[in-house]
Amino acid sequence: MSERATFRQVLAVPVYRTVFLTRALAIGADTLRTVALSVLVFTATGSALLGAVTFGASFLPQVVGGLVIGALPDLVRPRLLIVTGYTLEAGAAAVLAVGGMPVWASLLLVAGIGCLAPVFNGTAGRLTADVLTGDAFVVGRGLFQLASSAAQVIGMAGGGLAVAFVGSETALLVTASCHAVAALWAWLALPDLPAPGRQSERSLVRQSFHGARELLVDPVVRRLLFANWLPPALVIGGESLLIPYAALAGFPTGAAGVVLACIPAGMFVGNLVVTRVFTPHLRERAVPVLVAVLGLPLVAFVFDLNAVTAGVLMVFLGAGFAFGVGLQGRFRDALPDDSTGQAFGLLSTGLMTFQGVGPLVFGGLTEVVPVGVAMALAGAATLGSAVWIALAVRPAEAKSPVPA
Repeated sequence: MSERATFRQVLAVPVYRTVFLTRALAIGADTLRTVALSVLVFTATGSALLGAVTFGASFLPQVVGGLVIGALPDLVRPRLLIVTGYTLEAGAAAVLAVGGMPVWASLLLVAGIGCLAPVFNGTAGRLTADVLTGDAFVVGRGLFQLASSAAQVIGMAGGGLAVAFVGSETALLVTASCHAVAALWAWLALPDLPAPGRQSERSLVRQSFHGARELLVDPVVRRLLFANWLPPALVIGGESLLIPYAALAGFPTGAAGVVLACIPAGMFVGNLVVTRVFTPHLRERAVPVLVAVLGLPLVAFVFDLNAVTAGVLMVFLGAGFAFGVGLQGRFRDALPDDSTGQAFGLLSTGLMTFQGVGPLVFGGLTEVVPVGVAMALAGAATLGSAVWIALAVRPAEAKSPVPA
């Protein structure tokens, strides 16, 4: 077992530091874009459905990108891919701000950018795996999660304020500026490292399909992928019902938003503690326990709760998302060297896809059972996934595969 790494040691690596800081800026900008565009579309159409579709328009298209061009991180120079990604994000936000596009075209543009997300996420994951080893890699991935939760909180709060004070179009221009800064920063600070060197006579699309298939047929990689994917999908299926639960329970006006904001706050604290305080061995042993922490708070929603109790439960739930930190090292160790980038892209693609399916499943349950019961069922299913992870995904699995 490697020695425990520190934040300072990890951030002292120039390549990782640049990837980390530019990604944090880009995540905040993406969140701001989502809020601003959702408001813009709702204001233009008056349709809550279109506003909601806008909010999630970049998620499900990631499946297409992951399957069709997911091999790019293992074929192309990483700096070129990262800079290209931020530049395209900047251009798209600028077009949304000043283009006067119809709603369908705006949604199509956002979906197109979403298709590229697995490539950029995979490139960042591969670079991190290349420059950080041992526990430093796990801490580095934990820092990404910390930055993501903090940037989402800041982006949501800043997005609401920006839209309120300067309008959606100006907020989108701020988004474009942030992505442009990230692109320039990455271009200047990242070394122009060579392409990973994966060679094949197949076309890009065939390589991407083949690479995804090879990863999914490997029993160790497949189990680790589903261990990362299933708990968030189940939990977010329950979370998605919090607003109707709050309305039915008579929460004060605006309380549902505050309760939802407790989740990323808990995520930040949980990731900070698990990454900074837990030993490498304890992080791995704690995975099923933390997954159980994800599910238990939702079970309580079978009862009539007040807003304060719901908020406290959501903080604990958010802390459970730190379970992913304990899976990072095992996932990295289980991957073949020639498809590391595609594997991290597939990991992020599956997370987004499953998180889109969860609300559909548990939302559909509300047609036959009360909202609180559907939330409790999501929690119970998450507890079931914790049991499965405890039995099927063991600390030594990356080196000792077992049958699927």
